Amino acid sequence: MSVEPTLLDGYLKQLRLTTFIRNHAQFAQDAAVANESYDQFLLALSREEVAQRDHNRQLQRVRAAQFPLLKELIDFDFSAIPQLNQQRILELARGQYINQAEPIILLGNPGLGKTHIATGLGLAACYQQHRVRFYNAAALVNELTLAQQAGQLPKFMATALKQQLIIIDELGFIPFSATGAQLIFQFCSTLYERVAVIITTNLNFADWTQVFGSEKLTLALLDRLTHRAHIIEFVGQSYRFRQRLQQHDRRGEN
Repeated sequence: MSVEPTLLDGYLKQLRLTTFIRNHAQFAQDAAVANESYDQFLLALSREEVAQRDHNRQLQRVRAAQFPLLKELIDFDFSAIPQLNQQRILELARGQYINQAEPIILLGNPGLGKTHIATGLGLAACYQQHRVRFYNAAALVNELTLAQQAGQLPKFMATALKQQLIIIDELGFIPFSATGAQLIFQFCSTLYERVAVIITTNLNFADWTQVFGSEKLTLALLDRLTHRAHIIEFVGQSYRFRQRLQQHDRRGEN
């Protein structure tokens, strides 16, 4: 006995089985041709529904993370920085550090791909269904300052604690005010051993007082951030600078 398609689609819509609606007719036809059982047909259709929902959740995680650009680890040119341990990066991408709420600190001169690696690790976390949030360090301090002024700092911190990975990019490019330094210290202290953090910085640890001003506060922050941290140093010539040199050489050849 055939089933009225519009009636079936109506029930599936109520159940929010959108992939069922889109695929059930084709899957039923394929099952009939292959002489598959009803159980096999239902299993195939259910598998497709689950896969689509997983994919949709991944996309939602990526959008919620607010990455400035989407850069995958697979697109990173590890050959350009031979000292960078590719295997170590790929091992981190498996996400165990997130489960352990361990920090990752990527440090080195500008133009070496720290943001690319941080973003790639963040995307990998999104694909594993982790909650991720990306911040530029200066923008984060601005948001913390506004939250404090509005009396919403506890709410901001509570929201941060709902994340499983927070990325703070470009720490060290702009010095913080005394208030800003205190706020970023409070933010990182709140996350300590509760939320995994990735920080990219162009400064060696000895130079962090240039950003935070207070040596005492800097040491206290480093004590928390470096505890159980994965510290990865980027050494080499700026990728963007190499590109400019190559472009200049090509123009010279012409």
